[in-house]
Amino acid sequence: MPRPIQAFVHSDALRHNLQRMKECTPDARVWAVVKANAYGHGIERAYEGLRGCDGFALLDLNEAQRVRDLGWRGPVLLLEGVFETRDLELCSRLNLWHVVHCEAQVEWLERFKAKNHKPFNVFLKMNTGMNRLGFKPDAYRTAFHRLHAAGYHMHHMTHFANADQVDQSPTVGAQQELFNQTIEGLEGSTSLANSAAILWHRNALGDWVRPGIMLYGASPTGLHADIEHANLQAVMQLHSEIIDIQDLQKGDRVGYGGRYEATEAMRVGIVACGYADGYPRHAKDGTPVWVAQGKEGVICPLVGRVSMDMLAIDLRKAPIANIGTSVQLWGDRVPVDDVAQMSDTIGYELLCAVAPRVPVAIK
Repeated sequence: MPRPIQAFVHSDALRHNLQRMKECTPDARVWAVVKANAYGHGIERAYEGLRGCDGFALLDLNEAQRVRDLGWRGPVLLLEGVFETRDLELCSRLNLWHVVHCEAQVEWLERFKAKNHKPFNVFLKMNTGMNRLGFKPDAYRTAFHRLHAAGYHMHHMTHFANADQVDQSPTVGAQQELFNQTIEGLEGSTSLANSAAILWHRNALGDWVRPGIMLYGASPTGLHADIEHANLQAVMQLHSEIIDIQDLQKGDRVGYGGRYEATEAMRVGIVACGYADGYPRHAKDGTPVWVAQGKEGVICPLVGRVSMDMLAIDLRKAPIANIGTSVQLWGDRVPVDDVAQMSDTIGYELLCAVAPRVPVAIK
């Protein structure tokens, strides 16, 4: 019998979240962001739920090839462009769109077009204050005119640094104003909004939006309460079972280092899930775990340090739980953001970190 841990990816939840996103941005086209293997969900598993988008945005040529192999013939955007000149031949065969963010990439594309290759669609990226990738405004128009003169189909992009925060500099408004001023008079569509901007800055969307984490039902801020109004659904559910029960007396300690001490006689359930499965080792005592109990189930708190293959939960609220009882580590019963918050990280990291040894099924 296989170990009981398993993750499920729900295609209906993906379709629901994509539709909710479209309701927020009815006039924009949609890049569904599937970088990092669809945020840990698997590109092949996410594809059916997201194929209602206008294009897929991703990070590298391997991911682009996988999307094409699934039968997608629409736009595919490389969010960081190419990393060396020889990548452009494959890009041409796959008919990819490009983000161009630096002088080297401009030079590569100029030389490539000079060999009479078919021109690409290019989203030229502007650094409006994120200071990560992109041309500063004073260099942006020069780069635009060079690629436009070479025959490329030009579009405009920037990335908001603080769309999930209030009045943090640079603000969305300041970045948007700088972007608009710089591209004034230049042809081409625009792309500005990530998930946070879609949710909270409807006046800063652009012609193409780029939803990522919201498609998977998690929060750009890392706080589940911040997206409850959006009516998103958890796409990934991570389940396991209790594989042993320990009866503790007052003063008994749990796990490595004895971090948790029982304050009274209690039952502790040992769950087949640990940090080698992708569950955060630094999860604190009290991190919620859903335990099947009656019709609705109950939330039981984690106790003690997470180990490689197991974790422990306090079963005082689940008196009939036993070996074989189902638990949910995150999903529709326990928001992944709540687990992440108790682990000093964000839901993005947990979703991306599910280990290869965890079986994943599509539902």
